[in-house]
Amino acid sequence: MQDEYRTVAHGGVHETEVNRSRFLCALAPAATEQEAQDFVAAVRKEHADATHNCWAYVIGADASVQKASDDGEPGGTAGVPMLQMLLRRDMRYVVAVVTRYYGGVKLGAGGLIRAYGGAVGEALDTLGTRTRRRFRLATVTVDHQRAGKVQNDLHSTGHEVRDVRYAEAVTIEVGLPDSDVDAFKAWLADVTAGTAGFELGGEAYGDV
Repeated sequence: MQDEYRTVAHGGVHETEVNRSRFLCALAPAATEQEAQDFVAAVRKEHADATHNCWAYVIGADASVQKASDDGEPGGTAGVPMLQMLLRRDMRYVVAVVTRYYGGVKLGAGGLIRAYGGAVGEALDTLGTRTRRRFRLATVTVDHQRAGKVQNDLHSTGHEVRDVRYAEAVTIEVGLPDSDVDAFKAWLADVTAGTAGFELGGEAYGDV
């Protein structure tokens, strides 16, 4: 698994103009290829009167799914430069659709490549990105008497508390970088006088 990846902070649209052609880049996070395809379909429907709706998406923390379409533009001048921009920025789980309204001036192959790739780059800069890092999931079980202090200490030290469940004991699910596991276990034993349970689980991604 990748240690970390970047994705869009939130969906949105950014517009640029090149030689009277309007380029609207719509970006959105996409957890699956189906989500990406649904987003493309929605944008195409919204801009059915556009000259082109070119798209690219990257799914998987290791970029295992990469697809792009020129949607009628000359081969390799739209979808590919869009995809290359996403990959150059280390973007994952993201879909981009660039809608072009033709302005009457031909841009040529080089101009199209710069316009489509540039539209994605500008949209990423404007809408913002976030980094997500790989964590090990850890489950801490502690008595009610100590739970409040443990939770406060976790928050104050910047640990990611993913879930808290209250029953006979309190179960706290935490995200930990691999390198922190041993130190965390020692800290937990110290603050709970060795009474807390600790169980290491699978892997997930969380915001840095």
